[in-house]
Amino acid sequence: MFNKICFMKFPSPVSIKWIASFINAELVGNDEAEAKGINELHNVQIGDIAFVDHPKYYATCLNSNASFIIINTRADVPAGKTLLIVPDPFEAYLKLVRHFRPFTPSDKMISDSAVIGQGTLVMPNVFIGNRVTIGNNVIIHPNVTIYDDCIIGDEVVIHSGTIIGSDAFYYNKKTNREIHYKKMVSCGRVVIEDYVELGAGCTIDRGVSGDTVIGAGTKIDNMVHIGHDTMIGKNCLFAAQVGIAGASIIEDNVILWGQVGVSKTLTIGKGAVLYAQSGVPASLEGGKSYFGSPAIEAKEKMKELVWIKRIPEIWEKVKGL
Repeated sequence: MFNKICFMKFPSPVSIKWIASFINAELVGNDEAEAKGINELHNVQIGDIAFVDHPKYYATCLNSNASFIIINTRADVPAGKTLLIVPDPFEAYLKLVRHFRPFTPSDKMISDSAVIGQGTLVMPNVFIGNRVTIGNNVIIHPNVTIYDDCIIGDEVVIHSGTIIGSDAFYYNKKTNREIHYKKMVSCGRVVIEDYVELGAGCTIDRGVSGDTVIGAGTKIDNMVHIGHDTMIGKNCLFAAQVGIAGASIIEDNVILWGQVGVSKTLTIGKGAVLYAQSGVPASLEGGKSYFGSPAIEAKEKMKELVWIKRIPEIWEKVKGL
């Protein structure tokens, strides 16, 4: 349904020998190749660098599309790949991200590098960061914040207080450190396609190395949170206080009613409907209605609720036997 996007591409291919020298890595395998970018394991493409620092994921990373793997152990090198062996792959990954995508402070409310289309209305106290692109006939209400590198399509409406492109809630846990949780630097984007409407007080996190995408025609109510790298299809409808965790896929025409909670790295199929206050811990088929936590088909949940209401009556009958 969605194409995997790697925003963290280098301006031009970089010698893997230079990368190894920069992160002080031992180079094993093809040392004449050039890297095209950096990516997370679930988004990695041929030519990308990925990292792995836990035995649980060694095989997955070594057999992924990654051409270059930052790793903390020796391993058999798959054909055509290169290992970059370092004591702490996570820190090496962060060093590369910070070098190729450094933080650039803003000194004005609307960056000189932002591109804003014809007919677009930007109201007072709106912040638009570096290299942001905004299409035609967009309405941005007061006190909206759009972080660096985000892309907004045509005919989009963004209501007051919404924040687009804040960092991913993504941490690497290291129990051997005084500070257990080390932040994974976010270098991705948010991409909002045409005819989307975002309510007041929404928060949409950027991808860690790829994109968070909201498909054309999707309408989102107030106080909705969209996690990093989430891919939302076209013509979806989300009511207030919906929360979606990172790297999930919400296909076209999905309806999430108020306070639905969606866990990470799952898929909700095309045309699914989730009734209010449902919780989604695992992927759901499209074309069905769901309710409850964990969410099951609504008609089955309704039968269950009928039987729950009858428990006191059944208990009295059992006691009388």
